[in-house]
Amino acid sequence: MTSKPTLPDAANPPPSGAASEPAHGGKASRKGRLILTLILLAILAVSGRMWWRSHYFEETDNAYLAAHVSMISPRIAGVVHKVLVADNQLVRAGDPLIELDTADQQVRIAQIKAQIAQADEQIRQIAEQLKQSQAEAQAAQALVARATAQFQRDDAEARRMNTLHDVQLKSVSRSELESAVAARDSTAAELQAQQYQARAASAKSGAVDASRAAILAQKKVLTAQLHDAELQLQYTRLVAPVSGRIGKKSVEVGTRVQAGQVLLAIVQEGVWVTANFKETQLHGLHPGQQASVRIDAFPDREFSGHIDSFAPGSGAQFSLLPPDNATGNFTKIVQRIPVKVLLDAKDTRALGGRLAPGMSAIVEVDLRQGVPAAGSAR
Repeated sequence: MTSKPTLPDAANPPPSGAASEPAHGGKASRKGRLILTLILLAILAVSGRMWWRSHYFEETDNAYLAAHVSMISPRIAGVVHKVLVADNQLVRAGDPLIELDTADQQVRIAQIKAQIAQADEQIRQIAEQLKQSQAEAQAAQALVARATAQFQRDDAEARRMNTLHDVQLKSVSRSELESAVAARDSTAAELQAQQYQARAASAKSGAVDASRAAILAQKKVLTAQLHDAELQLQYTRLVAPVSGRIGKKSVEVGTRVQAGQVLLAIVQEGVWVTANFKETQLHGLHPGQQASVRIDAFPDREFSGHIDSFAPGSGAQFSLLPPDNATGNFTKIVQRIPVKVLLDAKDTRALGGRLAPGMSAIVEVDLRQGVPAAGSAR
């Protein structure tokens, strides 16, 4: 018995999805390969860019703005009488900042002036005494000269009498000779007494002159003390040593301050960047190279500058307690070296003083510029 071939039933056609399954699977496979290829290309592009930047650029985000900051402190202790500046105020060099109470210094100046006046009066009195003692010394010298002349005359007379009283001559009597000798001896004693008086008068004059020198030396000391007191009076007025903006103000009227106590700070105009590069990044960095700076406070601006100099030591070396590497538990840590980057003046002027020390920054240096010529970017 022969079987008949099965014909397709027109009422029940085969499903169309069975024939399209291979085509749909091919499309999904191609799409997956395309996505994987794009991912690999993206990874290669990112890796290439990272390698390129790491090879030709050095960058650090451990960077901060810095500026010259002058700490203002008094030279003497006192009570604050006036505060002439406010927070964040712009001042010029020579502008008054703070005034201390001057009563103590004025009293001291008056006291020293009175002592100087007293010394001047003593000097005047001693000068009169010196004149008197010098006159007495001159009078004593005159008496010595007169007594010397009298002694010489009486001595000559005694000699003459002694000659005349010679045994052969007997021209004068014994009593006349004795009278002449007695007169000579009396004159000699008078001369000696006058000499002693002259020495005493000269010593008195020297003592008065020494007293005068002592008073003059004391007056010099008082004059120096007066000069110091006048300086102390000037120190009660604190003025700005430089131009800049007031910051860190911590003083009010009536405050008792001590010498050397910081009362406020003056931040000068002009800032730079201190970029702390790793020591492994310094090989291709040189003074004079151009650098681009991005400051966190102004993310939409890019500042230009150049490397000015390198610090002579790492930050750890200048810390309060520098590390002691000669220990048994040594661990090598990559150090950072501060690099000073000067910003272009046109960029800093454009912001009108809004750049403040302490702001965070990112510094990037293109190593392809090579080593600048000496002094080319200074």
